[in-house]
Amino acid sequence: MLDTIVSILSNPAFILAIIAAVGLIALKKSTSDIIKGTLKTLFGFLILQQGSNIIVNALIPFSSMFTEAFGLTGIVAEDNALIGAVQTLLGKETALILVFSFLINIVIARFTKWKYLFLTGHMMFTFAGTMAIVFSQMGLSSTMTVLLGSIIQGISMVLFPAISQPFVRKVTGNDNVAFGFWGSSWISLSGWVGGLVGDKNKSSEDVKVPKSLDFLKDMSVLMGIVMVVIYIITAIFVGPSKMNEIADGQNMIQFSIMNALTFVVGILILLQGVRMFLGEIVPAFKGIGEKIVPGAKPALDVPIFYSFAPIAVSIGFLSALVGGLLVTLFSSVLPVVVLPSVIGLFFMGGAAGVFGNATGGRRGAVIGGFFLGFTWTLLVALAYPLVDVTQYGVEGLWFASPDAILVVIIIRLIGLLFGIGV
Repeated sequence: MLDTIVSILSNPAFILAIIAAVGLIALKKSTSDIIKGTLKTLFGFLILQQGSNIIVNALIPFSSMFTEAFGLTGIVAEDNALIGAVQTLLGKETALILVFSFLINIVIARFTKWKYLFLTGHMMFTFAGTMAIVFSQMGLSSTMTVLLGSIIQGISMVLFPAISQPFVRKVTGNDNVAFGFWGSSWISLSGWVGGLVGDKNKSSEDVKVPKSLDFLKDMSVLMGIVMVVIYIITAIFVGPSKMNEIADGQNMIQFSIMNALTFVVGILILLQGVRMFLGEIVPAFKGIGEKIVPGAKPALDVPIFYSFAPIAVSIGFLSALVGGLLVTLFSSVLPVVVLPSVIGLFFMGGAAGVFGNATGGRRGAVIGGFFLGFTWTLLVALAYPLVDVTQYGVEGLWFASPDAILVVIIIRLIGLLFGIGV
């Protein structure tokens, strides 16, 4: 039974489909509308997921190319791979924390003014795994690990969406959804910083270009050109034999172009999925809010914000990549070299661009993205000594989610204060 519950709660598509069905039932919709709304929510999220998978698969060879091209070794900030690697040792604790934290989230949303339901399943899983690792390493028993981990995660599932909600309103123009992603506070902070130096009336989406360059106003065309240039330049610096291995025998230029354009295709698919499932889940969620958790808001994954400013996504990602690279290139003075996590820099940097654009226009998108890439990479490097994941047989990986890292820092500082896990 526990495995079944964990399996469902670990799959955001199932969670959202179930919630859509419950909401539509609570609204007393017809059987036909319930079936349509539930399936379209599921289809929309699966489309979003497939778009994300395409993006990740296109970025993985780029990460290998970059590492080879510039001869850097260190760690990569990647939660999913790290947490998955420790499940043979901490699987039970991770599962129990995930289940109990979700129940705590529901109770808090029902009886307090924090009306946020955190619905991003894979984020719930990685945070639960993070809590299991940290408390286990501090020497706490399995029972205490589950108890403290569940309470902290349950509170975090409403606290961080609450922190970000004022910025979410600036982006979306309404209060219908919240931010259910363990980087929301850092993305919101980046948006705030972008707003300090920019002008929100000069949106990235309203950039004026000569008629001969009008094609650059199309987000997919602009991103396609930029990504092709980035991939080809990186490939040129990779040794021929290694590039041949990465490309699996394909021509270097062809491989670079196809992976760059596949990345853009993933973006387009992802945005289509976002539009489809939001169109169903938001109305259905009214039923949850009215009948079960009055006033509840669904806290959803980061891609839901990309459609509000697609060009800002490109600007934020590229700016974040520059910021992250600066820390990487000068990280010999830091506790560890953090290699560019292109996947994290895209998903969070793109959102930072959207939030920065909402507060400071196109200049805000540039500054917001750069700030996120620079400070996030720096945060990972500085916090690295707090948790040694190599004792679990994991090499070259560390935690990636800024919100979770902030919680880890607080836990470790409190532990040190009381002599726990020194």
